[in-house]
Amino acid sequence: MLFDGFEARELDTPRGSVHALVKGDGPPLLLLHGFPQTHLMWHAVAPKLAETFSVVVPDLPGYGASFKPPVSDDHTAHSKRALADDLVHAMHMLGHTAFEVVGHDRGGRVAYRMALDHPQDVARLAVLDIVPTGSIWMRADAAFALGYWHWPFLAQPAPLPEQLILSGPEAFWIAAERMGIKPGDPRFPDETIDVYKRQLTDPEAVKAMCEDYRAGATVDVALDAEGGTIHCPLLALWGADGALPRFYPDPLDLWRPYSHEATGHAIEGAGHFLAEDQPEAIIDELTAFFAHH
Repeated sequence: MLFDGFEARELDTPRGSVHALVKGDGPPLLLLHGFPQTHLMWHAVAPKLAETFSVVVPDLPGYGASFKPPVSDDHTAHSKRALADDLVHAMHMLGHTAFEVVGHDRGGRVAYRMALDHPQDVARLAVLDIVPTGSIWMRADAAFALGYWHWPFLAQPAPLPEQLILSGPEAFWIAAERMGIKPGDPRFPDETIDVYKRQLTDPEAVKAMCEDYRAGATVDVALDAEGGTIHCPLLALWGADGALPRFYPDPLDLWRPYSHEATGHAIEGAGHFLAEDQPEAIIDELTAFFAHH
């Protein structure tokens, strides 16, 4: 059984209810998933971390069983700033006022924005297989256009991507598999794949995903351009077999303008989905990093 012993909680925030699983009584640790997933992506990592930490595993607003933000014309409702605010409120509802954060993919973008906007709340930050959003758009080239084609696709004005996805969710699922989700592989249990696929048939979920990427192409880039410093220690990990080392000679270089304490490296044998591809390595990396209080 996935997440055995975890307790499901519905956490009230000013914008809506955040669905999360919680377990453990150590230092608080927030795990944020990416696209096109839910909290289920942490199934191999969260139970082990809950032996040491008080682990909180939510669905991002817009995904899974969490509330769907109302759509705003300027996409700020789905900005990483707004999602970070929601999740800080959720952590406060659990009594956690200073905590560690790990984010993969879109969740990593929420996580580093949270560290920039809420420095008093984020004690340490780990980001998995991302570089800053603004840096990606600034350096966009042919390799990006072909490798991350879903970024500009999902960011197209409504309702074009929504209608294309909803008219052929199985076709769009090919993109998820090409990103590295491996159906039939025990590291990607059928029950998780079923939940991810189901999101692609839900009009509200698909709209939220597209809004996430529209914000990523507009308001999130503008927020990154404002700069700022991540004051807590930052660990960046990426898949040695993923897109980042193909796009950027050293992904860590792109974190240095934001952080004086950026460390990190590639995870061998992992593509984009690090926490599933190499869960033991990720557990070891995170446990070591967060042990340094």
